[in-house]
Amino acid sequence: MSLQAYVGANIFDGMALHQGFALLLDAGAFHGVCEARSVPEGAEKIMLAGGTILPGFVDLQVNGGGGVMFNDDQSVTALAIIARAHARTGTAAILPTLITDTPARTRAAIAAVAQAIAQNVPGIIGLHLEGPHLDIARKGAHDPSLIRPMAAEDFALICGAARQLPNLMLTVAPKSVTPAQIAGLRAAGVIVSLGHSDCSYETALTCFDAGARCATHLFNAMSQLGNREPGLVGAVLDSGGVSCGLIADGIHVHPASIRAALGAKRGPGRVFLVTDAMSTLGSEITEFQLNGRRVLRQNGRLTLENGSLAGADLEMPSAISVMVNKVGSTLSQALAMATVYPANVLRQPGEYGRFVTGYPSHAIHLGASFKTRALT
Repeated sequence: MSLQAYVGANIFDGMALHQGFALLLDAGAFHGVCEARSVPEGAEKIMLAGGTILPGFVDLQVNGGGGVMFNDDQSVTALAIIARAHARTGTAAILPTLITDTPARTRAAIAAVAQAIAQNVPGIIGLHLEGPHLDIARKGAHDPSLIRPMAAEDFALICGAARQLPNLMLTVAPKSVTPAQIAGLRAAGVIVSLGHSDCSYETALTCFDAGARCATHLFNAMSQLGNREPGLVGAVLDSGGVSCGLIADGIHVHPASIRAALGAKRGPGRVFLVTDAMSTLGSEITEFQLNGRRVLRQNGRLTLENGSLAGADLEMPSAISVMVNKVGSTLSQALAMATVYPANVLRQPGEYGRFVTGYPSHAIHLGASFKTRALT
């Protein structure tokens, strides 16, 4: 046994925040927690100057990082670069995300992720296909020429991919898929998420009844909550079996709207954090191409030349800072939104999002200034 005991920091285990305890690791695997005054004899004691120890973040919407966009390069090499860039910010597990693109690139993305998982590329735990079966009325930065209804061959491809991958999330709009298709996708193991949709409250509920159980970047690119028509936002908040991603950069959603959503969300479904990060994460680039269109990076924003938001210039620790300092969430709530809540959406979360005895801890240390470093 090569037991290490990390002391001097609070411990968030995915469920609760513990004070006055030590994290025990055995060769990098989680061994348990104990009172700091009761560290086992012979353990190497490592002192930390405050902050919080927690499982590495789980991000279910990652378009790129390290100067690489997944839409540009569907290869194992690209996936490794993206995952490493996010790991440096404390994220242990990601769903690489391919936004609306051609059938050929969709097939290439599925193959690349399957190969990366087979090769044990750290951090790659599945795939998120955000489109192309969306609603042009809420296209956001997606190329409208590539948005289309789901055909039989698309359905077969995605169901086949779900059988091949541990986790496959698919963002769709009711305008481009049928409830029967959603039910079939759910039966095949797909995590169906509604997004980029102008649908009504009733239509969204029909899709949730059919098997959709998630929504993509709450408030953004979807029908809003109104007095007579609750829209997709209202349906998500009112449906206990549905969880939803949220881009908490202080730009995509106002902190007051986030507070209202957290107060209104029915459980057991949860609001969880996503970065929606592009190639800019972990790089100094100031612009890049998205489906042949120029995306500009200025003042924390990523926009097309027409001003439309195009993903986020966001790291997960920054999202947690926004949740605590601008929204007013507790640290425990914000950390859960970046760890266990997204992990619970997955079909096969493995050891991610929480500490699991005997498995790699993926532990990180979050300092008072919301900077992270890996402990293992």
